[in-house]
Amino acid sequence: MTTSNKNILFRSNKEEVDQFLEKIKKHRPPIDYNTKGHLIFGMDATASREPFWDRACHIQSQMFEETSSMGKLSIQVAYYRGFREFQTTNWHSSSKQLLNEINSIRCVAGQTQIARLLRHTLSSSKNGNIKINALVFVGDCMEENPDTLAGLAGELSLVGVPVFLFQDGNDLIASKTFAHIANLTKGAHCRFDSSSPNQLRDLLCAVAVFATGGYSALKKFGQLHGKEVLRLSEKLIGGD
Repeated sequence: MTTSNKNILFRSNKEEVDQFLEKIKKHRPPIDYNTKGHLIFGMDATASREPFWDRACHIQSQMFEETSSMGKLSIQVAYYRGFREFQTTNWHSSSKQLLNEINSIRCVAGQTQIARLLRHTLSSSKNGNIKINALVFVGDCMEENPDTLAGLAGELSLVGVPVFLFQDGNDLIASKTFAHIANLTKGAHCRFDSSSPNQLRDLLCAVAVFATGGYSALKKFGQLHGKEVLRLSEKLIGGD
Protein backbone atom coordinates (compact mmCIF):
# COMPACT_ATOMS: atom_id res chain seq x y z
CA MET A 1 0.00 0.00 0.00
CA THR A 2 1.27 3.43 -0.91
CA THR A 3 2.04 5.92 1.82
CA SER A 4 2.54 9.64 1.43
CA ASN A 5 3.07 12.92 3.24
CA LYS A 6 -0.42 14.36 3.62
CA ASN A 7 0.65 17.72 4.98
CA ILE A 8 2.51 19.30 2.05
CA LEU A 9 0.64 22.40 0.85
CA PHE A 10 0.77 23.99 -2.58
CA ARG A 11 -1.13 26.91 -4.06
CA SER A 12 -2.56 26.41 -7.55
CA ASN A 13 -1.32 29.02 -9.99
CA LYS A 14 -3.49 30.84 -12.52
CA GLU A 15 -2.44 28.48 -15.32
CA GLU A 16 -3.63 25.41 -13.40
CA VAL A 17 -6.97 27.03 -12.60
CA ASP A 18 -7.44 28.02 -16.24
CA GLN A 19 -6.62 24.45 -17.31
CA PHE A 20 -9.20 23.14 -14.85
CA LEU A 21 -11.89 25.45 -16.22
CA GLU A 22 -10.96 24.66 -19.81
CA LYS A 23 -11.44 20.95 -19.14
CA ILE A 24 -14.89 21.57 -17.71
CA LYS A 25 -15.83 23.64 -20.75
CA LYS A 26 -14.45 21.04 -23.18
CA HIS A 27 -15.77 17.88 -21.57
CA ARG A 28 -19.02 19.01 -19.95
CA PRO A 29 -21.76 16.35 -20.29
CA PRO A 30 -25.13 17.16 -21.85
CA ILE A 31 -27.60 18.43 -19.24
CA ASP A 32 -31.40 18.35 -19.35
CA TYR A 33 -32.42 21.56 -17.63
CA ASN A 34 -36.04 20.42 -17.34
CA THR A 35 -35.09 17.86 -14.70
CA LYS A 36 -33.41 18.21 -11.32
CA GLY A 37 -29.68 17.60 -11.26
CA HIS A 38 -28.07 15.20 -8.80
CA LEU A 39 -24.55 15.73 -7.51
CA ILE A 40 -22.62 13.48 -5.10
CA PHE A 41 -20.18 15.45 -2.95
CA GLY A 42 -17.40 13.19 -1.69
CA MET A 43 -15.22 14.17 1.28
CA ASP A 44 -12.04 12.79 2.80
CA ALA A 45 -12.69 13.07 6.55
CA THR A 46 -9.47 11.44 7.73
CA ALA A 47 -7.24 13.04 10.37
CA SER A 48 -4.87 14.83 7.98
CA ARG A 49 -7.67 17.18 6.93
CA GLU A 50 -8.67 18.15 10.47
CA PRO A 51 -6.62 21.40 10.68
CA PHE A 52 -8.64 22.89 7.83
CA TRP A 53 -11.90 20.96 8.25
CA ASP A 54 -14.05 23.77 9.64
CA ARG A 55 -12.88 26.14 6.93
CA ALA A 56 -13.62 23.54 4.24
CA CYS A 57 -17.10 22.96 5.66
CA HIS A 58 -17.74 26.69 5.56
CA ILE A 59 -16.68 26.88 1.92
CA GLN A 60 -18.84 23.91 1.02
CA SER A 61 -21.74 25.51 2.89
CA GLN A 62 -21.44 28.55 0.64
CA MET A 63 -21.66 26.31 -2.42
CA PHE A 64 -24.79 24.59 -1.13
CA GLU A 65 -26.44 27.88 -0.25
CA GLU A 66 -25.60 29.36 -3.65
CA THR A 67 -27.19 26.52 -5.61
CA SER A 68 -30.13 25.81 -3.31
CA SER A 69 -31.78 29.09 -4.30
CA MET A 70 -32.01 27.77 -7.86
CA GLY A 71 -34.11 24.80 -6.72
CA LYS A 72 -32.80 22.39 -9.36
CA LEU A 73 -29.94 20.59 -7.64
CA SER A 74 -30.09 17.73 -5.14
CA ILE A 75 -26.86 16.94 -3.30
CA GLN A 76 -25.80 13.84 -1.40
CA VAL A 77 -22.70 13.99 0.79
CA ALA A 78 -20.55 10.86 1.01
CA TYR A 79 -17.53 10.71 3.29
CA TYR A 80 -14.99 8.25 4.66
CA ARG A 81 -12.92 8.22 7.85
CA GLY A 82 -11.59 5.94 10.57
CA PHE A 83 -11.42 2.17 10.10
CA ARG A 84 -13.42 1.51 6.93
CA GLU A 85 -16.21 3.89 7.91
CA PHE A 86 -18.10 5.13 4.86
CA GLN A 87 -21.29 7.15 5.24
CA THR A 88 -23.77 8.86 2.94
CA THR A 89 -26.49 11.41 3.67
CA ASN A 90 -29.95 11.51 2.18
CA TRP A 91 -30.50 13.52 -0.98
CA HIS A 92 -31.21 17.14 -0.10
CA SER A 93 -32.38 20.15 -2.07
CA SER A 94 -32.55 22.22 1.10
CA SER A 95 -29.19 23.67 2.13
CA LYS A 96 -30.33 23.89 5.76
CA GLN A 97 -31.01 20.16 6.03
CA LEU A 98 -27.79 19.26 4.28
CA LEU A 99 -25.66 21.62 6.35
CA ASN A 100 -27.07 20.23 9.59
CA GLU A 101 -25.66 16.86 8.54
CA ILE A 102 -22.34 18.00 7.12
CA ASN A 103 -21.52 20.25 10.08
CA SER A 104 -21.85 17.29 12.44
CA ILE A 105 -19.06 15.34 10.69
CA ARG A 106 -15.69 15.22 12.43
CA CYS A 107 -12.38 13.83 11.19
CA VAL A 108 -11.10 10.45 12.41
CA ALA A 109 -7.72 8.90 11.63
CA GLY A 110 -7.80 6.33 8.87
CA GLN A 111 -6.76 5.54 5.32
CA THR A 112 -8.36 6.72 2.11
CA GLN A 113 -11.38 4.91 0.67
CA ILE A 114 -11.71 6.56 -2.71
CA ALA A 115 -12.57 3.24 -4.34
CA ARG A 116 -15.64 2.93 -2.10
CA LEU A 117 -16.71 6.42 -3.10
CA LEU A 118 -16.36 5.60 -6.80
CA ARG A 119 -18.22 2.29 -6.34
CA HIS A 120 -21.02 4.05 -4.48
CA THR A 121 -21.37 6.60 -7.28
CA LEU A 122 -21.32 3.86 -9.90
CA SER A 123 -23.93 1.81 -8.03
CA SER A 124 -26.16 4.87 -7.57
CA SER A 125 -25.92 5.64 -11.27
CA LYS A 126 -26.57 2.08 -12.44
CA ASN A 127 -29.16 0.90 -9.96
CA GLY A 128 -31.01 4.02 -8.88
CA ASN A 129 -33.88 5.76 -10.61
CA ILE A 130 -31.99 9.04 -10.81
CA LYS A 131 -29.28 10.38 -13.10
CA ILE A 132 -26.03 11.29 -11.32
CA ASN A 133 -24.81 14.41 -13.12
CA ALA A 134 -21.41 14.61 -11.44
CA LEU A 135 -19.21 13.50 -8.56
CA VAL A 136 -17.23 16.21 -6.75
CA PHE A 137 -14.42 15.05 -4.45
CA VAL A 138 -12.31 17.03 -1.97
CA GLY A 139 -9.30 15.24 -0.49
CA ASP A 140 -5.57 15.48 0.10
CA CYS A 141 -4.00 12.08 -0.58
CA MET A 142 -4.39 8.63 -2.11
CA GLU A 143 -3.36 5.39 -0.36
CA GLU A 144 -4.94 2.81 -2.66
CA ASN A 145 -4.16 0.83 -5.79
CA PRO A 146 -4.24 3.37 -8.64
CA ASP A 147 -5.12 0.66 -11.16
CA THR A 148 -8.26 -0.19 -9.18
CA LEU A 149 -9.28 3.47 -9.14
CA ALA A 150 -8.60 3.79 -12.85
CA GLY A 151 -10.82 0.80 -13.57
CA LEU A 152 -13.68 2.29 -11.57
CA ALA A 153 -13.17 5.65 -13.27
CA GLY A 154 -13.47 3.91 -16.63
CA GLU A 155 -16.79 2.40 -15.55
CA LEU A 156 -18.05 5.82 -14.44
CA SER A 157 -17.12 7.18 -17.85
CA LEU A 158 -19.27 4.53 -19.51
CA VAL A 159 -22.34 5.68 -17.55
CA GLY A 160 -21.57 9.35 -18.16
CA VAL A 161 -20.54 10.55 -14.69
CA PRO A 162 -17.69 13.11 -14.73
CA VAL A 163 -15.53 13.37 -11.60
CA PHE A 164 -14.26 16.80 -10.45
CA LEU A 165 -11.41 16.42 -7.95
CA PHE A 166 -10.26 19.28 -5.71
CA GLN A 167 -6.93 18.36 -4.12
CA ASP A 168 -6.00 19.90 -0.77
CA GLY A 169 -2.22 20.27 -0.97
CA ASN A 170 0.47 18.94 -3.28
CA ASP A 171 0.84 15.21 -2.64
CA LEU A 172 2.44 13.99 -5.89
CA ILE A 173 0.94 10.50 -5.82
CA ALA A 174 -2.52 11.94 -5.29
CA SER A 175 -1.99 14.51 -8.05
CA LYS A 176 -1.10 11.86 -10.61
CA THR A 177 -4.00 9.59 -9.67
CA PHE A 178 -6.59 12.37 -9.39
CA ALA A 179 -5.58 13.78 -12.78
CA HIS A 180 -5.94 10.30 -14.33
CA ILE A 181 -9.41 9.82 -12.82
CA ALA A 182 -10.47 13.23 -14.14
CA ASN A 183 -9.15 12.45 -17.60
CA LEU A 184 -10.87 9.07 -17.77
CA THR A 185 -14.25 10.45 -16.68
CA LYS A 186 -14.03 13.70 -18.70
CA GLY A 187 -13.98 15.67 -15.46
CA ALA A 188 -11.23 17.90 -14.08
CA HIS A 189 -8.62 18.10 -11.31
CA CYS A 190 -7.40 21.21 -9.49
CA ARG A 191 -5.18 21.79 -6.46
CA PHE A 192 -5.75 24.32 -3.69
CA ASP A 193 -4.45 24.97 -0.17
CA SER A 194 -5.47 26.63 3.07
CA SER A 195 -4.29 30.02 1.82
CA SER A 196 -6.69 30.01 -1.13
CA PRO A 197 -10.19 29.41 0.31
CA ASN A 198 -11.78 31.91 -2.06
CA GLN A 199 -10.36 30.05 -5.04
CA LEU A 200 -11.90 26.77 -3.89
CA ARG A 201 -15.22 28.43 -3.12
CA ASP A 202 -15.37 30.09 -6.52
CA LEU A 203 -14.52 26.90 -8.39
CA LEU A 204 -17.03 24.82 -6.43
CA CYS A 205 -19.79 27.37 -6.91
CA ALA A 206 -19.03 27.80 -10.60
CA VAL A 207 -19.20 24.05 -11.25
CA ALA A 208 -22.39 23.64 -9.21
CA VAL A 209 -24.16 26.64 -10.74
CA PHE A 210 -23.23 25.54 -14.25
CA ALA A 211 -24.46 21.99 -13.59
CA THR A 212 -27.70 23.36 -12.18
CA GLY A 213 -28.73 26.20 -14.42
CA GLY A 214 -26.55 26.27 -17.52
CA TYR A 215 -24.90 29.23 -19.22
CA SER A 216 -27.37 31.95 -18.29
CA ALA A 217 -27.31 31.10 -14.57
CA LEU A 218 -23.52 30.98 -14.57
CA LYS A 219 -23.21 34.34 -16.31
CA LYS A 220 -25.58 35.94 -13.79
CA PHE A 221 -23.67 34.33 -10.94
CA GLY A 222 -20.43 35.83 -12.24
CA GLN A 223 -21.93 39.30 -12.61
CA LEU A 224 -23.24 39.25 -9.04
CA HIS A 225 -20.04 38.02 -7.39
CA GLY A 226 -17.37 40.32 -8.77
CA LYS A 227 -14.47 40.36 -11.18
CA GLU A 228 -12.74 37.11 -10.21
CA VAL A 229 -15.90 34.99 -10.29
CA LEU A 230 -16.92 36.63 -13.56
CA ARG A 231 -13.56 35.60 -15.02
CA LEU A 232 -14.18 32.02 -13.94
CA SER A 233 -17.69 32.16 -15.37
CA GLU A 234 -16.49 33.47 -18.71
CA LYS A 235 -13.93 30.68 -18.90
CA LEU A 236 -16.64 28.08 -18.32
CA ILE A 237 -19.04 29.48 -20.91
CA GLY A 238 -16.34 30.06 -23.49
CA GLY A 239 -15.74 33.78 -23.13
CA ASP A 240 -12.38 35.50 -23.27
